[in-house]
Amino acid sequence: MKRIIYIMLCTALFTGCSEDFTDLSPISNRNEADFYNTSDDFEAAVTASYAGLQGTGLYGRGYWTMFEMRSDNTDQGPDATGLARQYTEINSFTEDALNEQITAAWSESYSVISNCNVILDRIESIEMDSADKNRIIGEALFIRSLVYYHLAIGFGNIPLQLTPFVAGDELTQVNETTVLEQLVTDLTTAEAGLPVSYTASEVGKATKGAAATLLAKVLLTLGENSAAETVLRRIISDYGYELLPSYSDLWGVANENNAESIFEVQYISGGIGQGSLFTNDFSPSTDLQTGSGFGRNRPTTSMMEAYEDGDLRYDVSMADTYVNLEGEVVEQLHVKKYQSDLAIENDSDINFVVFRYADVLLMLAEALGETSESYDLINEVRNRAGLPDIDETTPGTFEEKLLHERRVELAFENHRWADLKRFNAIDKVIEAEDFITGTREYFYIPQREMDINPNFDQN
Repeated sequence: MKRIIYIMLCTALFTGCSEDFTDLSPISNRNEADFYNTSDDFEAAVTASYAGLQGTGLYGRGYWTMFEMRSDNTDQGPDATGLARQYTEINSFTEDALNEQITAAWSESYSVISNCNVILDRIESIEMDSADKNRIIGEALFIRSLVYYHLAIGFGNIPLQLTPFVAGDELTQVNETTVLEQLVTDLTTAEAGLPVSYTASEVGKATKGAAATLLAKVLLTLGENSAAETVLRRIISDYGYELLPSYSDLWGVANENNAESIFEVQYISGGIGQGSLFTNDFSPSTDLQTGSGFGRNRPTTSMMEAYEDGDLRYDVSMADTYVNLEGEVVEQLHVKKYQSDLAIENDSDINFVVFRYADVLLMLAEALGETSESYDLINEVRNRAGLPDIDETTPGTFEEKLLHERRVELAFENHRWADLKRFNAIDKVIEAEDFITGTREYFYIPQREMDINPNFDQN
């Protein structure tokens, strides 16, 4: 799939969008009427949409800023100058509507949405193999839903554009619940049209399991736990995922797209513009032979202290010291999950794992509430980490214990902020941080969107 993205992007430049959100239809290098005619055309278009997920405004940087650094898991660290100032403000809830990281997340997300809208609009009238058509529709719906999920959780009141934008259209906002309810419809359709798996050359594309996992997460967010349970049991029984025996086997280039992985954003190194930034962004400043490490998305002290003694996930996920190029041991918290050997700065082969099976097990425990089966599910995850069972006699409420387990199991994987919102724990958890004077549920809508759309209400 990594190679497919690169090859097909060479024929899919037509999907490049303008930087302005208000232009919600792709600007083409060739006439759209001449392009969207064959299955190959649509394959190229949906591949370009997958590639859009790599962008710095999405999984490349924007989403971990919004969902990890905003939470109690990570911060920017001591540097608050230049670009780092924007991250520091996001972490401390002091950013304004001009923050460039949040603006990039908004605009690049809507660029991906606009590409998917064109695919979904044009493909209905095209004669092609029905299975291929349903699959491509499913892929486009999944990608669009994944992006809308982040926008809904992050911004709340957003335009819900489901068709190609036409100049003169008036954009109106809808609330988070309205967006999520639309995603239930779209993801149900996507799951039905997608395959359970692909051939080796196409691994990395959206599957039934990917659509179902996002669907379950949306249903839990809506409070529809019974419906989420049904979906989650289907994932467990029908789609063939499993926990890997060792947590360390989940990470690194050699372990990508493994049996526990449900969906990953694919990156490929080699100086072709498809590599990820994670190794450079997260590594300590002098820890790399090639290029600079910026020490961003730094684990907090409370994140470090969240791991129990003997938790095998700690040394895989993060560290509190590193050895610099002079051989000196330096104290600095940093993320380890995305380390790789770089040949070129900011050009890692490391993928971003969006969904994996451990999340499914913990979501099923959430959907069930406090039952013996729920503790069995949690303990299945804990036991792999070398930890003993917990049960109803373990101190804390069931929700506190489950939220804690999700934190350490899924650390640095962009789940924490959404989890805190879903568990109604933002104020309790975030305001315990000494430097936080107040929290907000949503980010400000970027100022340029407010300027372009005077009918918008600012968060």
